[in-house]
Amino acid sequence: MARVVLGGTFECLHDGHRELIHKAFELAGNNGIVDIGLTSNEMANKRPRHVPDYDVRKKKLLDYINMISEGQEYTILELNEPFGKTLETDYDYIVVSPETNSVALKINQLRSEKNMKKIKIIKVEFVLADDKIPISSTRIAHGEIDIHGHLK
Repeated sequence: MARVVLGGTFECLHDGHRELIHKAFELAGNNGIVDIGLTSNEMANKRPRHVPDYDVRKKKLLDYINMISEGQEYTILELNEPFGKTLETDYDYIVVSPETNSVALKINQLRSEKNMKKIKIIKVEFVLADDKIPISSTRIAHGEIDIHGHLK
């Protein structure tokens, strides 16, 4: 039984986010567990732009997960700090983007210092928009692209 973790703000749940979530459920398989850390309002609002409320982001996340999870077990955890439960819970995999890979490396460093086994890092490459530039919440918020990477 694989235990998989990933985290994020999931500001607008774009195709890049969907790819990360899909990979986590794929790794977990039918008998595994996926823990998804969802950034709290307090952490999310440290960004330079407005981020939708936690409950709004959680509902969109739940709607997507219910479409793809096929009954697999998962938990959404509110993240009030960057590492969530990763420094206290045994996980087999952590799913990250190139942007968040450094956080996973830091988690493994801290786990090693606590004599915990490292989590295998699974890096999912950026999903590219129509212009071959990565899809991002920032680009969506600026009105450059939609959540699927189509130019506006």
